[in-house]
Amino acid sequence: MTFDDPRVARLIALIKAAISAPPGKGRIALALTMGLVCHAVFAVAVMSMMAAMFFGMSESFGAVPWPWAALANAALIVQFPLLHSALLSKRGTRIVAGLIPGPHGGTLSTTTYAMIASFQLAALFLLWTPSGVIWYRAEGAAFVVICIAYAATWLLLIKASFDAGGEVQSGALGWMSLLAKIKPVFPAMPTRGLFRHIRQPIYVAFALTLWAVPVWTPDQLALAICYTAYCLLAPRLKEKRFEQRYGPAFDRYRNAVPYIVPQLTRKERKNGGSPAE
Repeated sequence: MTFDDPRVARLIALIKAAISAPPGKGRIALALTMGLVCHAVFAVAVMSMMAAMFFGMSESFGAVPWPWAALANAALIVQFPLLHSALLSKRGTRIVAGLIPGPHGGTLSTTTYAMIASFQLAALFLLWTPSGVIWYRAEGAAFVVICIAYAATWLLLIKASFDAGGEVQSGALGWMSLLAKIKPVFPAMPTRGLFRHIRQPIYVAFALTLWAVPVWTPDQLALAICYTAYCLLAPRLKEKRFEQRYGPAFDRYRNAVPYIVPQLTRKERKNGGSPAE
């Protein structure tokens, strides 16, 4: 990763634009407030997810009595994929843009969307009611190996998110664009980094985090099965949006790069270039 990498250059340009933007107290206050809240909730969501799954969903703050806890946990599982996908539809994007009153709702839509997703994930992992049943807890060398694997899956997820456009995934694009007083410019269709090898590295990395845990419980198994299925199916909807947005470029990319199983294509072996170029 170098400073001439277009992904890094895009972030640097956005930061420079924000710094050199003309003053506007109301706009600046709104942008900074949204950015602070978005990234704080994002951090809470990520840390709660990492910690909860590390303990196999056996440690959380939920206290719903059983058997009602099963229904509450099921509701926590389904609320994320349902709302997450619904808000990416055309109607959903309009709803997200309208959540911030005034003229800046559209500019802040990516920040608002990331904030909603973070609240959803935080709710899932902080409000889960553990079953109290533990099937397996790694110890000794097995614990060390699994911890290394768990950390590796998270590093893979971070890498995939950056390759997809870190400013979009984290919600920074919206508030930084408002701070810079410019229209948000989405990154080009991702084809670099992990996207050179599979089309959906974020979903694959997310699915891997579900299985590389040192503690296994019925809770973790239910979560892993449900969200692995989501990671296999949800990208189909995403690819329909990409097909509409990028047209023939995405068709070429889809024909050259596998869905989720890495495999070097002939074109990549020949010249090392991006399949969509």
